[in-house]
Amino acid sequence: MKTDHPIYLFLSTGAEAFRVLTGGHQLVGEYRFCSLTIKGLERRLDGIFEPEGHAGPVYVVEFQGQYAAGAWYNLLTKIGLYGEEHPERDVIGIAVFLRERDAPGCPSRVGEAGSLAMGVALDRILPEWLAREPDNPYVAVFAPLMIEDDAELRAQAPALWRTVQEAPVLPAVRDLLSQVLEFWFFERFRGLTAKEIWAMLNLVTPIQETRAYQSIFEEGKTEGEAKGKAEGKAEGRASTLKRQLARRFGAVPGWAQRRIDAAPVAQLDAWLDGIFDAESLLALIGPQEGSG
Repeated sequence: MKTDHPIYLFLSTGAEAFRVLTGGHQLVGEYRFCSLTIKGLERRLDGIFEPEGHAGPVYVVEFQGQYAAGAWYNLLTKIGLYGEEHPERDVIGIAVFLRERDAPGCPSRVGEAGSLAMGVALDRILPEWLAREPDNPYVAVFAPLMIEDDAELRAQAPALWRTVQEAPVLPAVRDLLSQVLEFWFFERFRGLTAKEIWAMLNLVTPIQETRAYQSIFEEGKTEGEAKGKAEGKAEGRASTLKRQLARRFGAVPGWAQRRIDAAPVAQLDAWLDGIFDAESLLALIGPQEGSG
């Protein structure tokens, strides 16, 4: 599962997202979330929380969706590179692992509270969050990662969507949280169409009037016709993805093209990010529905 994009999208919503994703760590004072590239080096830091107007620490957040033996060293390198450019700042690294077993054993003196680099495992903390704060929209968006039974997740889907839509948050934040939740559902139920996903969420508002619909193709339009700015973005990404897939793996089958056409912008971005790491088309976008 390619999870980097929605994780950093989630973190961009601010302090509450940071608290949930880091297992309860609080940002003290005002912070701004950003991404940056270290000058002169091919090193990109996707998740940075920098203090605004105070001398609090800088947090470098690195997400690991799969096991990588050098994950800790990668984070320590980024801490060092940032600190070298800003030697007057205190820098703390936080590694967020999808599964606890994905945290490497070396180096041995990192990963604990109080160290230069701390570690968080989502498969350990997210169920605890869901039990403690089931009505928190920042927790609800991760339910598709926590609820293992498909039937149970389908049953809870409408309530999860309402939790996000009815939350007392800014419209821009609600839109981002909706995108993240939408992404997890598309990723979890790869064999379903966009229409089937929306039926699962049991939307009362017509699909054409929802914010999240802006990232999905309008049903019934011919290929190449964009409907609005966001839909145009989706069409462009889908076209690019199909072209890259054909170059890397050969002809793209019809079922795969239909899945790509139905995917939201967040999912398309994730597939584009992962195309050069994937061993096959199936490994990237999943198998054909009913083939397994």
